Amino acid sequence: MAGMYLTHTAHWQFLGLLTGVVAWILTMATAGLNEWRLWYVNDVSVINSGVAWVGIWRACFYSHVLPSTETCQSLSFSDSFLPAEIPSAQVLMILAVIFGLAGNISAAVAMRLAYFSVEEQGKIPAVFVLAGTLYLLTATTSMVPLMWNMSSVLRNGTIEFPHDSYLPAAPARQSVGAAIGVGIIASVMMLLSGMLFLCYRYAWRAPEKTTDPLNGPWTLTTLPHGPESSKAASRGEDNPTFHTEEAL
Repeated sequence: MAGMYLTHTAHWQFLGLLTGVVAWILTMATAGLNEWRLWYVNDVSVINSGVAWVGIWRACFYSHVLPSTETCQSLSFSDSFLPAEIPSAQVLMILAVIFGLAGNISAAVAMRLAYFSVEEQGKIPAVFVLAGTLYLLTATTSMVPLMWNMSSVLRNGTIEFPHDSYLPAAPARQSVGAAIGVGIIASVMMLLSGMLFLCYRYAWRAPEKTTDPLNGPWTLTTLPHGPESSKAASRGEDNPTFHTEEAL
């Protein structure tokens, strides 16, 4: 009975698990996409498309004058020319992917306990809280670099790329790329999943009384004792307890 009750209390958390899985996939996609920043340049002699895509791992553009049509400049954590928001984003997005994976595993274990476990019900609240905390931690660690880089784009921040990368230090203008939008959506979904798991209320339902006539409930009837009952028995009279009232 308790296991059936717990099953009916975790439907919203099951939706939170599905949301968390989708958000984790979107977080990984955000970390790997190049379109964090779109740099628009006036000189199209090398960057023929007039736009370069600057991510947190590489910056790429299309060119018809270079040996490779798509030219990319790798961005490493140790590169001294990078502004602080890019290497910080590299670290935080990796942490967000790890925290998201741990959160999904914890959420799956929590749902298994709620739906199938009877003996380990005492562990359910702690596992739900753990999953919700990991989801919130994932949302935070991904939202910070996203907001930081978006702020840099809106301020038209510069990056001192080396000369052999063919990328200018400052674009004519720049805009927020699709990767930041995808990442913000993923962070909001992670936040929603975390709130759903932290809002889970675990309670015991009192067992219902059985109505089985073979198992009760029984009503105890006390027979009268004393000299009057003894006299009635000696005269062969029926016990008044078993008399049936007749309708008038």
